[in-house]
Amino acid sequence: SSANGLSNMGSSVPLLVDSSCCGYHKASYFLAVIFETGLSVSVDRKKGLLYSLVGAQGNERLAVMNLGYKHYQGINNYPLDLELSYAYYSNIAIKTSLDQHTIKGEQAFVETIRLMDDELLKAQTKENGDVFMWLKHEATRGNAAAQQRLAQMLFWGQQGVAKNPEAAIEWYAKGAIETEDPVLIYDYAIVLFKGQGVKKNTKLALELMKKAAAKGLPQAVNGLGWYYHNFKRDYRKAAEHWLIAEELGNPDASYNLGVLYLDGIYPGVPGRNQTVAARYFYKAAQGGHIEGTLRCSLYYITGNMEDFPRDPEKAVIWAKHIAEKNGYLGHVIRKALNAYLELSWHEALLHYVLAAETGIEVSQSNLAHICEERPDLASKYLATDCVWRYYNFSVSQVNAPSFAYLKMGDFYYYGYQNQSKDLELSVRMYAQAALEGDSQGFFNLALVIEEGNSIPSYILDHLEIDQALHSSNTSLLQELYYRCWNNSNQESISPCSLALLYFYMRVFWNNILQSTLIYFMGTFLLSILVAFAVQYFQSLSAHNSPGTRLEPSSDEPSSSGNSNEDATRLVQQGESTFSNNSAQQQSNPQNPLVTT
Repeated sequence: SSANGLSNMGSSVPLLVDSSCCGYHKASYFLAVIFETGLSVSVDRKKGLLYSLVGAQGNERLAVMNLGYKHYQGINNYPLDLELSYAYYSNIAIKTSLDQHTIKGEQAFVETIRLMDDELLKAQTKENGDVFMWLKHEATRGNAAAQQRLAQMLFWGQQGVAKNPEAAIEWYAKGAIETEDPVLIYDYAIVLFKGQGVKKNTKLALELMKKAAAKGLPQAVNGLGWYYHNFKRDYRKAAEHWLIAEELGNPDASYNLGVLYLDGIYPGVPGRNQTVAARYFYKAAQGGHIEGTLRCSLYYITGNMEDFPRDPEKAVIWAKHIAEKNGYLGHVIRKALNAYLELSWHEALLHYVLAAETGIEVSQSNLAHICEERPDLASKYLATDCVWRYYNFSVSQVNAPSFAYLKMGDFYYYGYQNQSKDLELSVRMYAQAALEGDSQGFFNLALVIEEGNSIPSYILDHLEIDQALHSSNTSLLQELYYRCWNNSNQESISPCSLALLYFYMRVFWNNILQSTLIYFMGTFLLSILVAFAVQYFQSLSAHNSPGTRLEPSSDEPSSSGNSNEDATRLVQQGESTFSNNSAQQQSNPQNPLVTT
């Protein structure tokens, strides 16, 4: 935690080894990460694996998750083994469900807070922070929303506030009594039923639960069913309440109905029905229910249910999702975030490395961001290329953020340090960012084409771009820029809107130039044709003029006396005609063909 704590890491290794040998398995996981990443020591993959196994045997949550992640991805010389990965992750997933009911211990709510999200960072607080003090002020005045948020922060340890269940319950009680808010009434009823941080009071809890249910709160209706199931063993009433809550969209009710079918105690249905139970569990899992998700992951790893074909990878993903909600992991992530906010770089780097090696994506991308922000720190204390390693880990996850795809796309396109360029991988990264709805992904794909490259057909198919309609680069660019604009903020001027406008201007200008060129070429050819025609007739006239002379007919002899006067008159008429024509041409210099 000191300003230069990582510089002492090498001398701390022997002490950590002694602690591990004495059964302190948090030290075992520290050693595993130190040797796998080369944190102030030389990289030693075998020692890293050894200490991970030692920590896992001691039920160190993060060590078990580290093993699950490495076998899931097949990295750091760990063999790719989905069944083994599932075994590790399901172990922690089960403990996560149990840990949530344990008030004591170094636990915190796992929050997805990215270091590039300024709004979320500003919302982080402590007990003496402005946000907390404002919420406390509003809660004291009787603001139900402030009381609810304050109680949640204290009960679960959210938003930077230390976990304090006793203080949380005070706010639950105050809100339930003063504001009549159904959520606060329900939350207070739950802690009274379970005796979490307060003495159990089933009678008061039931009254409060009925009160919240009467206000139409779905979880309260489910809570009444839970009461009849666990306290009265009245499965008919329990089922009635759970059916109502399930219709209101409560995932707990879906899970509870599944349990009735699984245990064979659903009213009016003889025997167990695992198929119907599994369908209820799946519906609960879709709503984020922890136990429902665990049940479904088990079905996928075994493949012994009709609606759940064997799919080890999906089983791992679902178990991993629950394991990453573990409060002990949340505590490490919170320590990393607090250190970052306090500009304690060494402590932030250490705890983000500890979290990132468990496989949780948000810590991986946050660690890569820190390494970009402080490259001097990363190069000095980490033997691995921090930025490349953890952005690469991030994009291999099912919930990777779009900016990680964009980062890796740039690394592959322009090359990154010792990594070679790879245009196809770059385009794949940009396309994945685009599929996540990031306008920058479409913009980058358009730039790839602008720079003379092509996009593979299978990627266009993946983007659902009809190659028959967009066979030319111009048409494809128009589609990409349009999607870029469509996925950006259309209410303000964005790079995508400017790019689309510039594209249309280029197309319009090219069409104008092309039309003008055709016009001038046609005019030029017509002029040449007219010139040749004039020259031809002039030459023809010149050829015929010597042999053709205008003379008076012999039948109409003219008097010789008037011949001179006639000649003079003809000359004067010719001069007059010429002068009139000249005047007309001067009056219409722009259009000599106009006559008046």
